[in-house]
Amino acid sequence: MSISVKTPQLPESVADAVVITWHKQAGDYVVEDENLVDLETDKVVLEVPAPKSGVLSEILQPEGSTVTADILLGTIDSSETTQVLPSKTATGKQKTTKVKTTSVETTATTEAFASPSVRQQLFENNLQQSDVTSTGKKGHITSDDVAKKVAQKPPAQVSAAQPAAAGAREQRRVPMTRLRARMAERLAQAQQTSATLTTFNEIDMQAVMAIRSQHKQQFEQSHNVRLGFMSFFIQATCEALKKFPDVNASIDGGDIIYHGYFDIGVAVSSKRGLIVPNI
Repeated sequence: MSISVKTPQLPESVADAVVITWHKQAGDYVVEDENLVDLETDKVVLEVPAPKSGVLSEILQPEGSTVTADILLGTIDSSETTQVLPSKTATGKQKTTKVKTTSVETTATTEAFASPSVRQQLFENNLQQSDVTSTGKKGHITSDDVAKKVAQKPPAQVSAAQPAAAGAREQRRVPMTRLRARMAERLAQAQQTSATLTTFNEIDMQAVMAIRSQHKQQFEQSHNVRLGFMSFFIQATCEALKKFPDVNASIDGGDIIYHGYFDIGVAVSSKRGLIVPNI
């Protein structure tokens, strides 16, 4: 049975997306809900999971293609699977028998988990998840695992046909992604239209430092990431906005709009540039 893999509904005000990474190739076995492909808009990166288990029979939208909502990305042949049936031996004990539903049995391979940021790091260094030895909790691939693998790669050789000129400054031109282009547009717009204000206030962080010291080891073991101070700052900001709602309000024409929610943007440096996810 052929199952369609389609572009999901895109976020509000987003017209289209770009296919940036296929995590499986045509002919590979996929498991239901396994991430197949990443789509990049000018706001977010969307993951498209497999709707059913089976074999990815074809890819209709290769990497770099521009797609809109509900566009067919590829198809999965869900009939190419194996079934495990219980049966009994002459002694009455149960045994397991594999019955193939196609002429060729396909074995699913389980890859170590990698977060979207780590998968992007793999993609930028032309690596597959299977190329990296995972050392994170529960076998997860970490950013340090990828960096270690990259450090082991041999340096690129300069082609004899195109020797590097002595004293020349090397340049590498890379087209901007949609996300980075929108970030540049928004940063320029903010610089031109927003008033810049810097304020400094001293506070006693002793209580926060004590809480962090008490829980940081357990937090790192549970989430494989260090407990920093940013989460405390975000919580304090939310409590302050509840107490002073005027700070969280906006002006629309002649009206003041008070918001009953708190969107906190945190600037994060990544391999793809500065991004500001909303929390």
